[in-house]
Amino acid sequence: MYTLPKIERFNQDVLSKYHIYNSVFITLPFDSIDNTGVLLPLFTETCETGFRKQETPKEIFDFFSNKYLNNASEKEKIDLMFRFIQYIERQIVLFDAIEDAAFPAVNNMEGRGSLRDIKEKTDAKEKNEELIEFLESFNVRTVLTAHPTQFYPGPVLGIINDLTDAIRSNDLLKIKQLLAQLGKTPFIQNEKPNPYDEAVSLIWYLENVFYATSGEIVHYLQKNILQGNAIKNQLIKLGFWPGGDRDGNPFVTTEITLKVAERLRTSILKCYYVEMRNLKRKLTFSGVDTLVAELEHKLYRSVFYSKGEIYITLEELLAQLNKIRTIIIEKHQALYLDELEAFLVKINLFGFHFATLDIRQNSKIHDAVFKDVVNHYLNSDSKIFPENYFELSETEKLDVLSKVKGQLNPADFNDEITRSTLESVQAIKTIQERNGEFGANRYIISNNESALNVMETFAMIRLNNWENPTVDIIPLFESVDDLQNAHEIMEQLYTNPEYSKHLQARGNKQTIMLGFSDGTKDGGYLMANWSIYQAKISLTEISRKYGIDAIFFDGRGGPPARGGGKTHKFYASLGPKIENNEIQITVQGQTISSNFGTLDSCRYNIENLLSAGVTNQVFSKEDNELSADETQILTQLANLGYDKYLSFKNHPKFIPYLEKMSTLKYYSKTNIGSRPSKRSKSESLDFADLRAIPFVGSWSQLKQNVPGFFGVGSALKHFEESGQWDKVSDLYHNSLFFKTLLENSMMSLAKSFLPLTAYMRNDPEFGEFWQIIYDEFSETKRLLLKIAGHKTLMENYPDGIASIQIRERIVLPLLTIQQYALLRINELNSDKSGNEELIKVYEKIVTRSLFGNTNASRNSA
Repeated sequence: MYTLPKIERFNQDVLSKYHIYNSVFITLPFDSIDNTGVLLPLFTETCETGFRKQETPKEIFDFFSNKYLNNASEKEKIDLMFRFIQYIERQIVLFDAIEDAAFPAVNNMEGRGSLRDIKEKTDAKEKNEELIEFLESFNVRTVLTAHPTQFYPGPVLGIINDLTDAIRSNDLLKIKQLLAQLGKTPFIQNEKPNPYDEAVSLIWYLENVFYATSGEIVHYLQKNILQGNAIKNQLIKLGFWPGGDRDGNPFVTTEITLKVAERLRTSILKCYYVEMRNLKRKLTFSGVDTLVAELEHKLYRSVFYSKGEIYITLEELLAQLNKIRTIIIEKHQALYLDELEAFLVKINLFGFHFATLDIRQNSKIHDAVFKDVVNHYLNSDSKIFPENYFELSETEKLDVLSKVKGQLNPADFNDEITRSTLESVQAIKTIQERNGEFGANRYIISNNESALNVMETFAMIRLNNWENPTVDIIPLFESVDDLQNAHEIMEQLYTNPEYSKHLQARGNKQTIMLGFSDGTKDGGYLMANWSIYQAKISLTEISRKYGIDAIFFDGRGGPPARGGGKTHKFYASLGPKIENNEIQITVQGQTISSNFGTLDSCRYNIENLLSAGVTNQVFSKEDNELSADETQILTQLANLGYDKYLSFKNHPKFIPYLEKMSTLKYYSKTNIGSRPSKRSKSESLDFADLRAIPFVGSWSQLKQNVPGFFGVGSALKHFEESGQWDKVSDLYHNSLFFKTLLENSMMSLAKSFLPLTAYMRNDPEFGEFWQIIYDEFSETKRLLLKIAGHKTLMENYPDGIASIQIRERIVLPLLTIQQYALLRINELNSDKSGNEELIKVYEKIVTRSLFGNTNASRNSA
């Protein structure tokens, strides 16, 4: 029997099931819901018809109200809007659960990008030795961050998980019960979570998804490619930011950092204990049973009786398990050896740390802290810093910083930020003592602008009585200018004798983070992505010159992300001029639950990342190198896009538009994350202080998705009008990097819906500004379709566009309600006798509508 095409599998396993279970959901008898389930489909139809007729959201809702609500009062209309919001939020959950349940049926788990595919290609091309060498040196690191783009509270995530299982087994009774439970479970949190709450939420994914999946992947490779030999390399690494990411989050304290690290250790020991219990039922033979029982007992005490105390070391655990392994092989015909080796794989991956807790702070905070530290020493007549330190040149300061050592006491400082920043270094030491070095051995400096930023951090660590720190200092280059200067900054560091000595002690490896969230916000889509690509080439070249292995860490704003596209394609497209021994990416919010939320999706995405590394390094590395002409074309495109984006960003209505016409100011009211929505506490909105997630999220709520396309159309149009279209067309068809870049932009366009805000065209203040967005959207869409040879967006991903279209249809009424509420707020504010209470109610509608819209987008931010 032939396998159905992917789109038919999607229609059969997702679309048809959604229609069936949604009809069940709509007929469930919820308290005070009345006839909402009957009215919602009618409202959806009214929205679709209304936008086709170019009506405004207010006209659409008023028409619906007049036709179906029988002279309803404003209060009754508002009540219905809230009920619609509740319904739609739950419809999105239902669709998420159905898609998750259908994941292995819709996606070919053994197809392109899978481990099986890797093995078959390797066998066919007789590259087994190269593959083994690759597996012993390559790493994939997924770093879970607490950036607030996930609106589902814990109980709802639990329901999604149970609902997915029930749908997979077609258990209609259980599905009805869970849908009823969903209807009665609150979707909003009354209080903001603290960073520890965020950590606990994400540790669920470590325990229930990553633990099993990562172990199975490495165990498969050991058995099928390394002929049973253990992989010594830690092939899959997990990173963790909640509780360690201090940048802009005053709620991350030293106490929380230590508490999160302890929770990570307890969680991994709990996983080991459960696995040990299962092994105990099998390893019942003489000479083995007592050893197994002893291990189980020690793990049990470390998890449940602990209070921070560990009754077994990692070395003891491994030694005892290897002793058991030897006895099984020599005396018991290797019975259950496979299960034991699968357990050893996991211990090799996760140690006693589970995931590495990264510490992150902003360079501007470090500047202030370091001034405080230097003044402290100068005021205490210490000779560690010269009296004229602040008058020294940068080169002279670097020389001083490379030699300083000391024993700072955080308690000696009155400034809270100085104290807590110094304490974070002490916390790294403490975590390493308890969880092992991998518990916390990375310090990331956001907005890194100079070698001085790195050396101040290096000096600060050594002044904490840590002469030879087992810590990697990771500069994060974000803005376009910083990306262009990054290689010069790194050369300054590589040629500094003390820093070079530090790198030698760290295996001559330097991790460099590029373009986290602010890259696209700063430079626009094309320039941000091309700047990162170019920076990687320059950084690779300078690192190789000094014998350093550069490791690139891509943030959410980097090339793998904006547009929400095919991460593995980007990594497969890197040529020989870019170091690619590790793939490191941050994953956040709904991207965690959509890409790594189930065993199947997690396995699929990690295997694809591994496959991207194999494709780039073992199979076709030379094929992906850009020629000089292609590089010149991409540079020109990036510059053209940058100029267009810069003129847009500098438009006098840019910030006012976001403030008055978008949902930007409502993000801080959602209680979904511990982090404030902007960096400063000032009342006025400054572009530099604006956080990338509310920035991108606001464009997404407007269904304009500016960060994913703006400037692309203008750049392509230049080549079209100047008779050079063949150049960009050839580049698209020859370069996987450029093709993936544009395909991601197509996804951003596919998730946009300009008719929603078309009424703004007539706004006296913002009409011209809205038209700029519309014109760039239209040109980008026209030219992307032209270059791809498509009639519709994403037509080469029929299941992907089908999923987007269903999600967009589900949230269309929600978006209409949101815009209606924003219009009513503006109306009421312009009325001198504005009803404050009514304004607050409509503001609540706007805030509530953020949840479902963001969850439906899955990878919007």
